[in-house]
Amino acid sequence: MAKTGGILSFFVSLYRDGFRNMTWGKPLVWLIVLKLIILFAILRVFFFKPAMRGLTDEEKSAVVGERLTQPPHNPDTLKLITE
Repeated sequence: MAKTGGILSFFVSLYRDGFRNMTWGKPLVWLIVLKLIILFAILRVFFFKPAMRGLTDEEKSAVVGERLTQPPHNPDTLKLITE
């Protein structure tokens, strides 16, 4: 059985050499980084605000408990569960 460090270094060198030998390697990496920044930073800040901001820990746990114990709002989902 191979060592974990050996497998990890193999995959790191595989990706490093693969991007190094590509003609579009660096622009592709920067495009991926830019996409991740847009998805996780900008969209998170402007569109996905925390739903329970401003609640105490007790209120948050009560809300989560209520949502877990309530039946689903979609009647079709209930049909699938009971069938």
